[in-house]
Amino acid sequence: MVQAYDGTELTCHLKGAGEPLLVVPGGAMRASAYLGDLGGLSAHRRLAVLDLRGTGESAVPADPESYRCDRQVDDVEALRAHLGLEQVDLLAHSAGGNLALLYAARHPERIRRLALITPNAWALEMQATVEERLAAARLRSGEPWFEAAYTAFEAALSGQEPKDSFAPFFYGRWDAAAEAHAATDLEQVNREAAARFGGPGAYDPRATRAVLRSLEAPVLVLAGELDGAPRPDRAVGLAALFPAGECVVQPGGGHFPWLDDPQWYVRSVARFLSL
Repeated sequence: MVQAYDGTELTCHLKGAGEPLLVVPGGAMRASAYLGDLGGLSAHRRLAVLDLRGTGESAVPADPESYRCDRQVDDVEALRAHLGLEQVDLLAHSAGGNLALLYAARHPERIRRLALITPNAWALEMQATVEERLAAARLRSGEPWFEAAYTAFEAALSGQEPKDSFAPFFYGRWDAAAEAHAATDLEQVNREAAARFGGPGAYDPRATRAVLRSLEAPVLVLAGELDGAPRPDRAVGLAALFPAGECVVQPGGGHFPWLDDPQWYVRSVARFLSL
């Protein structure tokens, strides 16, 4: 159990053995259970996986405004201090990448390596556009589920209530394992917290970019070939922001690349973490 700055009790799940790797989930504000052991990455590093406040086994904070992304930077710092680490290797998935970016901007001296897995970088005003997401979706036009899912995706992205699921677009292949993984989304996400995560004042993109342009630590941006948030070309642009940034694109990968090809994913991330 980790004590946050405001007394909120946070849970960190430790998986595997070896040198710690701090892991921040996405969602936004989804309990960390969906990450599993990141495709077997726990065989290479001891994963210290944080349940963000109000999710999973972490406590609900007294102040709901503390769900805001910038306010949670102190939670990551509390976890680092709890583990007794001077510097951290930090891995963040999807929306969690925004929290990792803000942490790196506030505490650049604490970052040894930063791995951003399919990040949608609102914190830098480098997030995927609606057209980019739909263009990525159209790559799946040969799939039997495409028509209904695409109509639903268009509706959701325009703020309407979709009639069908568009979850298949988030996976490199839509099989039984992907369906089971997608089915846990509703029960794992704190919807109130997600609505506040990127609320007014959460981000200062210009200031954050200015700091991160001088970040000395190596940064990995891993994108899925079929993902729309971000598409590979946007991921390349994000990696280029950092002096020691690199981008890798997982062939056939979606938004949860450790599910699509665990061996490729683990090999790529483990290589980066050993630099």
